[in-house]
Amino acid sequence: MVAAPGFDEMWGSDERLREPYQTFNDWLDGEDPKRLRAKQREAEEVFRLTGITFNVYGRAEAEERLIPFDIIPRIISDREWSRVTKGIEQRVRAINAFLHDIYHRQEIIKAGRIPREMISDNAAFEPRMIGVSPPGGVYTHIVGTDLVRTGPDEFFVLEDNARTPSGVSYMLENRETMLQMFPELFSKNRVKGVQSYPTDLRRSLAACAPAATTDTPVVAVLTPGIYNSAYYEHAFLADQMGVELVEGHDLRVVDGRVAMRTTCGYKPIDVLYRRVDDDFLDPLNFNPESQLGVPGILDVYRAGGITIANAPGTGIADDKAIYSYMPEIVEFYTGERPLLQNVPTWRCSEPDQLAYVLDNLHELVVKEVHGSGGYGMLIGPAASKKELAAFRRKLTARPGNYIAQPTLSLSTVPIFAQRGLAPRHVDLRPFVLVSPDQIKVTAGGLTRVALKKGSLVVNSSQGGGTKDTWVLED
Repeated sequence: MVAAPGFDEMWGSDERLREPYQTFNDWLDGEDPKRLRAKQREAEEVFRLTGITFNVYGRAEAEERLIPFDIIPRIISDREWSRVTKGIEQRVRAINAFLHDIYHRQEIIKAGRIPREMISDNAAFEPRMIGVSPPGGVYTHIVGTDLVRTGPDEFFVLEDNARTPSGVSYMLENRETMLQMFPELFSKNRVKGVQSYPTDLRRSLAACAPAATTDTPVVAVLTPGIYNSAYYEHAFLADQMGVELVEGHDLRVVDGRVAMRTTCGYKPIDVLYRRVDDDFLDPLNFNPESQLGVPGILDVYRAGGITIANAPGTGIADDKAIYSYMPEIVEFYTGERPLLQNVPTWRCSEPDQLAYVLDNLHELVVKEVHGSGGYGMLIGPAASKKELAAFRRKLTARPGNYIAQPTLSLSTVPIFAQRGLAPRHVDLRPFVLVSPDQIKVTAGGLTRVALKKGSLVVNSSQGGGTKDTWVLED
């Protein structure tokens, strides 16, 4: 395989096989390519039979697709992972402290580290959370921190997913599929497990139960329903945790508690892992047109009668304009320099930074501050003159809606392509569980891969696929 320009995680920058891949490569050299192609087809069939799909919206009609899975694992050494883990833990602690502060004393604003309007004028800031302290002081119970890599020891945080991060079911199914198809690989390589995630998730959620809990905490997963793009994951996690999967119409407020309908009447819930956005969570307090939420749940929450994971109002930590202040946020709340760096970011809301972005649009990546899934973004080097002109008009009309970043030389990992191994760009979403006394980073996470040659867009909605991510034992 010829390494792509930049850092290749298997072959390094100088086309020398890197140590984490040594044992895997010895195995690979002895494999028949025909057998591997058969295994690749088998993996696709496993995903099809299991029903691992996602929905694509924003087209003429929604369509259901399989997420492509590549059988070549991404392999990370224990030393590399230890550094990443420490950086994520530091960042998640800072995010929780930031959320508590902006909904209480707002010391970071008083200190002049973040402009007041960046909070008060932010659509993701939730005034109803002012003065509310969630059980155990935890706002972000589940976090997905997106990382990109540009060198052997260079990891950058691309974005923070602190609202309702998705994709963990694909991480688990990827590992299960690899264990099923290549058991010999796991006897040759000491790979850290991820299979305990559902058990860890339930324990972590239970540890965040409110003071009103009198017995073993009752946990449930709230889904918008079968038409949601991540419904497979909602059902999967509820099943794996051994808890109920509920929709809004299954719940009601009874005697000051949120209760779910059962064959024996209504049963109070202590912790609700919600996969419903804030706006649809409670029609009495948010969008009155919502049919997905529970009338009055926010009032029960504010009274301490239920834990909602993640807490309402955490979406402001996902905001890409707030992201640009994360180095200051980490230093302000931890007293430490960030262990994981941000990608350099221009805030288009600031006239001088907007001028720079407009002058260099063809070289930059531009994103909506509330965007996700790879939608609403421009990759300048790959854009046509027409696309650049259209985005220039958007930026001029609503500059505060966008941030811009340089086009990084993302690391590559080989995929099993038609003609053998070929490098493709990847990112990584490690999953973090937060409880009052612990931050637990799952060993590995979800590697998303841009299957098109040269593409930097890894999102499944934009044609990306996934890989199993191995963190090796020392």
